[in-house]
Amino acid sequence: MKRVALSIVAGLVLAGCGTSPSAAPEVTDPVVVTYDGGILVLDGDTLEQKADLPLAGFNRLNPAGDDRHVMVSTAEGFQALDAVSAELTDVKFPGAKPGHVVRHAGRTVLFSDGTGEVTAFDPAGLSGGQPATEVYRAAEPHHGVAIELSDGRLVVTLGNEEERRGIAVLDDARKELTRSEECPGVHGEATAAGEAVVIGCENGVLVYRDGVIRKVTSPTEYGRIGNQAGSDASPIVLGDYKQDEDAELERPRQVSLIDTVAGTLRLVDIGTSYTFRSLARGPQGEALVLGTDGGIRVIDPVSAQIVRTIPVTGAWEEPLEWQQPRPAIFTRGADVYVTDPATRQVHLIDLATGEKRRSVTLPHEPNELSGVAGH
Repeated sequence: MKRVALSIVAGLVLAGCGTSPSAAPEVTDPVVVTYDGGILVLDGDTLEQKADLPLAGFNRLNPAGDDRHVMVSTAEGFQALDAVSAELTDVKFPGAKPGHVVRHAGRTVLFSDGTGEVTAFDPAGLSGGQPATEVYRAAEPHHGVAIELSDGRLVVTLGNEEERRGIAVLDDARKELTRSEECPGVHGEATAAGEAVVIGCENGVLVYRDGVIRKVTSPTEYGRIGNQAGSDASPIVLGDYKQDEDAELERPRQVSLIDTVAGTLRLVDIGTSYTFRSLARGPQGEALVLGTDGGIRVIDPVSAQIVRTIPVTGAWEEPLEWQQPRPAIFTRGADVYVTDPATRQVHLIDLATGEKRRSVTLPHEPNELSGVAGH
């Protein structure tokens, strides 16, 4: 499939900073945690700390799309962390206000909110240094997101600094195929089985599937879905759900299940509140929600029933500032990782049995939680 790049950055072979690869640790299935002032790299099986990497500022984490790297959003842009070698590399993608990192179909897409720049690359290229990239610039800067599909089409949000209103779908030559502006406050994305894309709105979602954009409307007048978790094993996307437009901080107790085939939306009351870091998916498409009562709800997305609740932490309360630490969940296969800032712990849970396999206490209060995409 031919890709027409608007801007191609030649690959440059750059050595990673820090110790040489031969001297660096080889971390098994790395898990990565941020704290105020740095990043901890843990062994994914033993939870043993392998590195403490100082890095000032509020830094965010996302899987880079391969089995080795994690993308770190810093004040200057995106930077690749070689989690297996437990070192920050010199591979950087500069950009103002780095935002969403989306991986799909062997491509990783970065969105810089301050410029509206969309940078796409093959994450396999990260191991050789600075990978070749394709860069597309949105019409106006905004807090947005983009995803590249398997045939090269690009789904990208529409908006500016004042409002966000919808999505456009571009072909591999970056010519517009279709758009919808029926999505006020557009935020977040997820993909489901059949390469369906779900984009959140303040009154529902947009679903792009089989070349068509469909609006799925919330059952309440204001029904914001801004964070989603998808799975290739399920056509149903898990989303959050907020109904109080005027709340300083709404503490929602319902989650949404969006069926991308039927074009329907169901709400599930989980009996406790949760936050934007509470949503995840299991290997069979199970919908997982980490509640403020300390338990993980395992939801069957088809029946919309809570199958069981796995106790993990003590009860907690969401802080008013979104950057402040709160428990987070990260899944990889049947391994479920949960942080507990109150105790400075990280827990590893076996989703199949519900058993807590490991728990460790960290030297710092954990904030963001992520890891490499695959084993």
